[in-house]
Amino acid sequence: MRRHRILLAVLGVLALVAIVRHPTTDIEILTHQSSDPAPHRIQAAVDFGLVAVKFLLTWTTRAGA
Repeated sequence: MRRHRILLAVLGVLALVAIVRHPTTDIEILTHQSSDPAPHRIQAAVDFGLVAVKFLLTWTTRAGA
């Protein structure tokens, strides 16, 4: 009976931690030149509830292209 109470208490604490702190994953890929004042950009975000993924891709085109 005591093991069940301890297990229930641990599960309750883990549930509270999951509710209070929302874990996220942040992925950024920056490939533009720092001298480019207006790099081209694609940005997306997907939230699965417990994990959120953010994707940012930037690039620079050639001046004559």
